[in-house]
Amino acid sequence: MLQYRYDTQLLIDGDDLDEQSINDYIRDNIPGDSLLAVGDDMLIKIHYHTNLPWKVLEYCATLGDIYDIVVENMERQSSGLNG
Repeated sequence: MLQYRYDTQLLIDGDDLDEQSINDYIRDNIPGDSLLAVGDDMLIKIHYHTNLPWKVLEYCATLGDIYDIVVENMERQSSGLNG
């Protein structure tokens, strides 16, 4: 059993985005691991393993338009099922 079940990925399209601030907020407020928050001030790619993917989506939606959203259940994937 995985500690963090959901692989959560998305893009944020916005203005004056700060990848370090986004990284810090997610780490401090949403339990998980394997965080990547990379990009520039207009586009950030998020990748995060968490049990609370909706919290990641809620937060990121406050920063700009979110799209290319993927939430996969890694436990199902490891069992050979669709994520």
